[in-house]
Order: sequence, then C-alpha cells, then structure tokens
Amino acid sequence: MPRTRLPRALLLCLLAGPLTAADWPCWRGANHDGQSPETGLDWVGGVGTPRILWRAQVGRGSSAFAVVKKRAYTLGNENEEDVVRCLDAESGETRWTFRYPCALFPLSYEGGPSATPAVSAGKVYTLGKFGQAYCLDAADGKVLWTHRFAPPATNSNDYRAWWGFAGSPLVLDRQVIYPVGTFAAALDRDSGKLLWDNGEGRPGYSTPVPFMSRGEQIISFVSGHEVVAAKAAGGAPLWRLPWRTTWDMNASDVVPVGEKLFVSSGHGMGCALLDLSGGEPKELWRNKNLRTEYATAVRWKGSLYAFDIRKLACLDEASGEARWKSDDLDFGALTLADGKLVAQLEKGGLLVAEADPAGFKLVARGEVFTNRSWTVPTLSDGRLFLRSARGDVACVDVRPR
Repeated sequence: MPRTRLPRALLLCLLAGPLTAADWPCWRGANHDGQSPETGLDWVGGVGTPRILWRAQVGRGSSAFAVVKKRAYTLGNENEEDVVRCLDAESGETRWTFRYPCALFPLSYEGGPSATPAVSAGKVYTLGKFGQAYCLDAADGKVLWTHRFAPPATNSNDYRAWWGFAGSPLVLDRQVIYPVGTFAAALDRDSGKLLWDNGEGRPGYSTPVPFMSRGEQIISFVSGHEVVAAKAAGGAPLWRLPWRTTWDMNASDVVPVGEKLFVSSGHGMGCALLDLSGGEPKELWRNKNLRTEYATAVRWKGSLYAFDIRKLACLDEASGEARWKSDDLDFGALTLADGKLVAQLEKGGLLVAEADPAGFKLVARGEVFTNRSWTVPTLSDGRLFLRSARGDVACVDVRPR
C-alpha cells in the first residue's frame, strides 16, 4: 500500500497541538471565571497583524458576546432602541435582531447597554440598563417572555443614573438571577415568573458569581456600597460587607479562591481577600496593589492578574503582594486562555502576554479599533470577538495555521 503524504499545512497544524473548541455562553464564560479551555492557538500570527475574519456594527454599548453553536449574541443601541443581535460567528452575517425602546443615555460615556446576554437551553436572556428583561428564542429571536424590573432613577445626581443596570443575567439551574438591587432577584428561566426578589437597593455594576461555600451554593457580587452574598436557592441574604468607592463605581466581579473571596475596585478603593470558612467574611488582607477600574481579575495557578489602573499586574493570591507590574499600557479587560492573558485595551489595542508570575512577558500586540472599548474579549472556537463602545465589532482569527 502506498504511503500517504500529509499536506504541509495540515502537518504543521498537527505538530502545533490540538485546538480545543468551546462555546462561551454567558458573561465571563461557562465557568464564570474569564477562562477558556481552548489550546493550540496562534497568538502571534492572529493578533500581531491582526488577522480579522470580519467586522460589523452592532450599536453603541459595552455588552460582550455570548457564543453558542457558532452563533454570537450581543446588545447595542441604535436610534433610542436596544437591539439584541444574533450574528453568524464565522461570517458576521446578522441572523436575526430584536428591538425594544430604550434611551441611549450617554452620560459621560457613549451610552447603550452594558449587560451581556446569557444563552442556555436554546434561550437567550438579556437585561437592559433600565430593567427590561427578555427571554428570546435563540434560533429566531422570538419573544418567549418579558419582565420589567423597577428602573434605576435617571436624575443625574442619583447614583444609578450613570450606567443603569450593567451586571449580566446569571442562569443557574432553573432560575435566572439579575443584579437589580442590593441582593438581586430571580425569575423562572422557562416562564419568567418571579421566584424571589430582595427588594430595592443600591445596585453596583458587577455580575453575580456562583460558588460553593461551607457545602452550600451561594452567589456574591459587589453592589453600590457593599460586597454581598445570598443563597443561590431562594436568594436569602447571608452577609454584607461595606465596600465604598468614589461615584459608587463597583464594576469588577468577585473572584472565588476556594473558601475565600477576592474583591477589587478602583476609584480610591483597592483589593482584599476575604475568608468565608466561618460563615461571615473575615478580612485576611487588604491593600491597593490592584485597583480594577471596571474589569475583573483572572485567577491562574496561585496568582491574580488584572489591570491596576493602566498597568497589567500580577498579585500573589495568598499574601496580596505584587509580583510584578508592567509599564503603563492602558486600561484594559482580560480573558485567560492557553496560559495567556488576552487583553482588549481601552483605546482599541489588543494585547497578549504570558500568565507568568515571574514577570510581564509580551507575546503579541495589535491594533483593532481607534475608539474606546470597555468590553472583555470573548473567545470561542479560535475566534476572538471584540467590540468598541461605539458598536464596532471585529472577529479576530487565532486558530492555528
């Protein structure tokens, strides 16, 4: 039997290692930690150029992408309407849109929605900045149910006026949890029936994070003035810890560290590690080595990585000591994949660095936009989905060549 010779391109791809593809169904991925399981990616070739598959326009806002079964979902605002948009992940072609009236409300920024859709069991769940919650059919955008939470005040002197509701829906078992008050509220994922509501309060801009503590599943997030926790089943409040920043700007999610919880904010605050093993949070350390203005840290092999203002930084999670900080780069938002830190920079740049506690090691850097971006990168099937606040979208191909 004659020997078959593999094409050179295929051989190089096999030698480079397998590409493990994965959906990214909600804010910060399936495990709610900002990490992708994909490996064997071409960071230098994909990002350094960058290698852009397609571009699109989705309307103003900072909503990231949820990507399931090669369809990408996000929100934007066009002509005083929020637009839920489903795009083909490979071509960028619009598959469907759904619109509802919503003010752009661009106070001190471009305006538009900030929450990222959550996709589960063939349904898409969204949250508008004034409390509009929709459940749509993922295939065609048909409305399955809707609910209206009490909207934030729009007086410019009110704490809620700047960005409205910005945290994303969390689908957990048969409920969808929304960060709409101090301790959140939940709807039935199939019917939209209100399951529990902890009432009015000062919401922050972070998203609830689920994790196990003392043998029980709980959720935690940062509200306007506090770090709070509640039981995932039923929503009963568990504890609250004061966490006050300038302008009530608590946008970063909490990061579970076993039976501990890492919390960080910018605007005069800093970061802390809380011990939850005794039920009530006990502060293990607090410092200003990491001040996250809007993006959440990623945890990797005993270290925490995030942007300390304009410097990419690495902290030892046990002690809070700074292992390293880069020179000034820009504000940025991180995703971790393949042992790499993938950052969308505020001024439109894309940066990849090693997740290495020994020091800042640049892998690749490219320019994607020329306008502001506060949106975290989404990675699915070797494609990076990036978005500017003006609504420009770029899909960057980092699949091995």
